[in-house]
Amino acid sequence: MMDQQIVNWLFTGAGTAFGWVLKIIWDAITDLKRDMKDLNKEVHEDFVRKEDYRVDIAEVKQMLARIFDKLDAKVDK
Repeated sequence: MMDQQIVNWLFTGAGTAFGWVLKIIWDAITDLKRDMKDLNKEVHEDFVRKEDYRVDIAEVKQMLARIFDKLDAKVDK
């Protein structure tokens, strides 16, 4: 009878420890998910997508080309 109680207490202690470890892991995963969501939101607010950047830079290059063409025409006169 005493041996069974010891086994029951050991299983109870092991189950409690295992549950505590699982709770810590679950909380860590939940925090990581929340952090990833916040980071993803910040990335979309603070940074430019590569395709948008390429389009904008192409427009700037076209403007610069027109400016340089006008300057070249002024120099030739």
